[in-house]
Amino acid sequence: MKPVTGQKPHISVAPMMDWTDRHCRYFLRLIAPHVRLYTEMVTTGALIHGDKDRFLRFHDAEHPIALQLGGSDPKDLATCAKMGEDYGYDEINLNCGCPSDRVQSGAFGACLMKEPDQVAACVESMAEAVQIPVTVKCRIGIDDHDSFEFLDNFVGKIAEKGCKTFVIHARKAWLKGLSPKENREVPELNYNRVEEIKAKHSDLNIILNGGVKTIEGIFSVLSLRKQGSCETSMKDPRLRGESITPFDGAMIGREAYQNPYFLAEVEKEIFGNKQTLSREDIVLAMASYAEQQIEHHDVPLKSITRHMIGLFHGQKGGRAWRRALSTLPHEAEAYESGAKADIILQALEERQSRKAA
Repeated sequence: MKPVTGQKPHISVAPMMDWTDRHCRYFLRLIAPHVRLYTEMVTTGALIHGDKDRFLRFHDAEHPIALQLGGSDPKDLATCAKMGEDYGYDEINLNCGCPSDRVQSGAFGACLMKEPDQVAACVESMAEAVQIPVTVKCRIGIDDHDSFEFLDNFVGKIAEKGCKTFVIHARKAWLKGLSPKENREVPELNYNRVEEIKAKHSDLNIILNGGVKTIEGIFSVLSLRKQGSCETSMKDPRLRGESITPFDGAMIGREAYQNPYFLAEVEKEIFGNKQTLSREDIVLAMASYAEQQIEHHDVPLKSITRHMIGLFHGQKGGRAWRRALSTLPHEAEAYESGAKADIILQALEERQSRKAA
């Protein structure tokens, strides 16, 4: 498997509510220096009427990083896009794919796929307000609006207003009857429809999202080589070596969170980076980061360690590591209030002792 040479491909970690906060992103950046990171979706209301610094601040190490916004009012989205640019984000992404009850009640997220003219107006307003790229993340369809023509109309109208990059989750969204979790699993993946969009709109950057969880899958998404027969969880001809139209990138979702060191493999195989940190070095770096966050920002330790539980996924001693961070290694009161970063180091020692046993 040959590493990518020349221009680096767009490989990113999906914006995931309650997961990809700034502590998670700092952790993932230690593992993968070249992967693009996205914030959780932040609503325009939270930024305009709330504590914007709480939602927008991030560590310089997180670059390249995109701010994902949720909203449907062009003026508000333009205001928040400018906030993001002023804070130093590299990209502003509009969420048109989230199916949760919260976004449905606010008439944004996946609901916006039925309103392409409104989305086009939003994108136009945002693009006029900032100098950084404005992108859109969407589904292939919504409820009974499930056809190539529907998606093509949506993409085409927004592209006319200057949006050049679309991240397309290759599942449609069912707004009634399925939970957000079920919407990530139940609707069938349809890579062919996204491939048809790329074939028709060859001038656009189309990033494929949904079910990407192996190196073989990423190579096939990028059409860097034919795969032959390989074991993947994606039931699609593209991942059996029959890809025709290359996508411009791949977005990785839950695999990057539940098995984060997979991103080190991405660094090596996709970006050709052989200087990745070991899991142990990442633990030491995170212990130092946690100490600073606790001391200077009064951040509870559990807000950091909860993102690290999967670091030793599939490794000997991994269960001891998970137990040390996901349960209370000391008295509950000490862990919940005033816990120190040395708990991370103790978890590593526990993992190493179990590994040697």
